[in-house]
Amino acid sequence: MTNACATTEDAGPAVAKPNAGRIVSLLSRLPAAIVAYGVVTILALVVLNLPNAADYLGTDNDDVMRLVEVRDLLGGQGWFDLMQYRLGLGDGTLMHWSRLIDLPLANLISTFDLFLPHERAEAMAVTVWPLFLAVLLLAAMGLAGRRIGGVAVMHVSLGLTMLFLVTGNRFLPGSIDHHNVQMVLIAAMTAMLVDPRKRPASFALAGIAAGLAVAIGAETVLHVAAASMIVAFLWGWHGAAFAKAARAYCAGLVGMVSAAFFATVPPSLYSAVTCDNLSLGFYSIIAAGGLGLIAVTFLPARSGFSARLVALGAVGAAVAATAILIAPKCLGNPLADLDPMVTRLWLSNVTEARSVVAVARLDPSAWGAFYGVGAVAFAISVFFAMTGRRKETALVLAALIGVSWLVAALQVRGATFANLLGILPFAMLLIDLRRVVHANPQHMGANFLYLAMAFAALPSAWALGGLIASEGVKGIVERLSPQVEARNAPSCTGQAAFASLASIPPTTVVAPVDFGASILRYTSHRVVTAPYHRNQGGILTEIYIGLSKPKQAEAFLRGAGAGLLAFCRNEWQTTNFAKLEPQGLYGQLAEGKVPDYLEPVSGTQDGPLQLFRIRPE
Repeated sequence: MTNACATTEDAGPAVAKPNAGRIVSLLSRLPAAIVAYGVVTILALVVLNLPNAADYLGTDNDDVMRLVEVRDLLGGQGWFDLMQYRLGLGDGTLMHWSRLIDLPLANLISTFDLFLPHERAEAMAVTVWPLFLAVLLLAAMGLAGRRIGGVAVMHVSLGLTMLFLVTGNRFLPGSIDHHNVQMVLIAAMTAMLVDPRKRPASFALAGIAAGLAVAIGAETVLHVAAASMIVAFLWGWHGAAFAKAARAYCAGLVGMVSAAFFATVPPSLYSAVTCDNLSLGFYSIIAAGGLGLIAVTFLPARSGFSARLVALGAVGAAVAATAILIAPKCLGNPLADLDPMVTRLWLSNVTEARSVVAVARLDPSAWGAFYGVGAVAFAISVFFAMTGRRKETALVLAALIGVSWLVAALQVRGATFANLLGILPFAMLLIDLRRVVHANPQHMGANFLYLAMAFAALPSAWALGGLIASEGVKGIVERLSPQVEARNAPSCTGQAAFASLASIPPTTVVAPVDFGASILRYTSHRVVTAPYHRNQGGILTEIYIGLSKPKQAEAFLRGAGAGLLAFCRNEWQTTNFAKLEPQGLYGQLAEGKVPDYLEPVSGTQDGPLQLFRIRPE
């Protein structure tokens, strides 16, 4: 009996070990690991965000405007027609966003419309889309991790990417702007560029991802330029051994950009040059560089390094000449032509448009969250390159992270790319440090460095550290306090706040710039302004209306053809204008002084959002 019991008890571990081994073996495979991490990530995003969500759409204005564009497309607006007819002065505002994002969202909504009420179909579509993209991002980062360091680095990369997704805001349910798609494409491009075998198929996919990223938005142009230079230098260094991979990249890049150009640009605008979206400008520059690099890769195999450098110099000169002749304006800041008043009173207050200097001055506690991960990751990559380990891979990562950091230094919105790609060198370092810790478990320095680097890989850790450093633990408690959250909650926005406005027959509405997209979403009105730089005339008009004395403001209101004025005394821009010019229209309305040409809309006088009709002359 005793022997029987002993035999039975011993059998447990003997059965468990093979099962555990099979699980470990399964998770060493990339597809299984992606599924495992993807399920956990989706559950975390859903559980942490959906139960308390006040709206099924993201809080960013870009999410709202994207939904407006998708609704217009589903409502019959032409594929090539990117005009937002209900925004701005005159005939409307030509948007610079790509239909390549509208299309999958429209298809999702149409599919869910088959068996759900329309509003629920919209809600389901905008929930599924970012979660699907989150899994794609895990796949790209997992593949990149496996290629640069094997299974161990793959798992660390997947784990850090999961934390990046859960603690960030780009992949939350309802986030449907194009930035999350661009992050997936840049991650996929990177995973292909670090292929240790340098297979042409990988580089062709890198080119396709790069071309699609440019087609979707100009924010990634410098990343794609960096990737293209990496490919060029790899050919310059390796010569004929890398020629097929270089040609594959260029073919993928030029082919994808060509397909996107002819699929999304109307024939009437083939010759137009714009610097904030895909147009002849970027198309010609990419074509010149891609086709030029393909041509020089056919140099005789015996050509030396010097000859290849001269050939690359010729390609660079051709690209520069193309840029100067066709798109000289695109060599600078596309927002440089904004009116100084628009820049000072609107753009400088947009957080994602701030520079590294502005962030340090206005919100120093957030500086580390935006720039810390990228800076340390760049240093790690350089360290690996200098020590000769994974030298080529480290240099590729250093180049891509460095460019991302420089983009973020100009506009903080680029920090997400540096934070994302920074995961890869951190993953390599953490695995190396883990080996040191296991070999020397009593080495306190190694243990401390391992923990420090694990935290330094997370933007959220930098954010928490910055907040503690600047405001102390008390600041964290106050920011998380429900009372403070309720006190800071916007009371003039949302469907309930715009209900009165929606009940009024359609007209042109003057409202704060941040209200524009929501008014388009919830009502049938047109608006003078929304936070998009191509609507500069509308933004400037609303600024003049708010700052001008009531009599002068009347002329601007009538010139814009406005029928309604929406006023929210607690909105940041309105408060700012009232302080800058107390005698201006917003300052006078804040004091309860209503000029004769404005008629309060019944039922809104005592509400957070006050509506005024502009009386006929």
